[in-house]
Amino acid sequence: MTKELTQLEILTELEPVAGQNLERHLSMAKDWHPHDYVPWDDGRNFAALGGVDWDPSQSTLSEVARIAMVTNLLTEDNLPSYHREIAENFSADGAWGTWIGRWTAEENRHSIVIRDYLVVTRGVDPVALEEARMIHMTNGAHSPDDWGGFLENVAYVTFQELATRVSHRNTGKVCDDPIADRMLQRVAADENLHMIFYRTMCGAGLDLVPDQAIEAIVKVLTNFTMPGYGMPNFRRNGVTMAKHGIYDLRQHLEEVVEPVLKNWNIFERNDFGPRGEQARERLAAHLDSLRGDVVKFEEQRDRLLARERDRAMAPA
Repeated sequence: MTKELTQLEILTELEPVAGQNLERHLSMAKDWHPHDYVPWDDGRNFAALGGVDWDPSQSTLSEVARIAMVTNLLTEDNLPSYHREIAENFSADGAWGTWIGRWTAEENRHSIVIRDYLVVTRGVDPVALEEARMIHMTNGAHSPDDWGGFLENVAYVTFQELATRVSHRNTGKVCDDPIADRMLQRVAADENLHMIFYRTMCGAGLDLVPDQAIEAIVKVLTNFTMPGYGMPNFRRNGVTMAKHGIYDLRQHLEEVVEPVLKNWNIFERNDFGPRGEQARERLAAHLDSLRGDVVKFEEQRDRLLARERDRAMAPA
């Protein structure tokens, strides 16, 4: 019979692991400065243009790249909400509190560098960007009401950090700008280290309370939404990003969900009780359904892209 612990008991038991992984993170993390990744001498900046209103012709980014950049930036902008969720469900004491502060400081660099790049290069409309930021941050981000605390939140941020890494990395590739690509590679590297911390902590939770942890993981994956959910035009922009391979269902399954579950040895573990076994069965069914959704999405996407190519090639 597997044991069940309160949230406080879980946090207390796992704090030594958090301390070890905090030290590992600090030894691996690279300090960097946002201003080193921004082309401050770019001739398209606002001052050089005399404060004229933004026009799409001022941007060298494609429409897809602009959409992905804005989506990724607004996601990073909502850091205060994520900080609140983590702080409320972890602890302000000891290694937990130190990690929360460090993670918050590192994440803040991401919005700084991406916004500076977009404003300096006139990559997007700065006024529209600020309006969207105000809306998104005012709405904030909130965990579902039935999430139980640490286990749900550490499971979510494990998958979310990895998903964000994939999105940033692929956005860099479509920008057709080596400066943007280098910048987003740097951001993606941070996200990967953050994912490793959370993945390790969630794995420790699985070892400590297997049934509680697998139930939390299943709850998160069967209700997963990207952290930008709720921002202006999120659904439409998400479809565009999926259609062009920045973050789609196959990437979600094969580059995010499956590698993490493999790391945790989910389907080979033998330490689950009856509740845990039931949760694992639900997870297996969810993955089967997701694989079917991947095929349906790709068939629909291919038909849509083919129609767009046909229209583009049709005589005027």
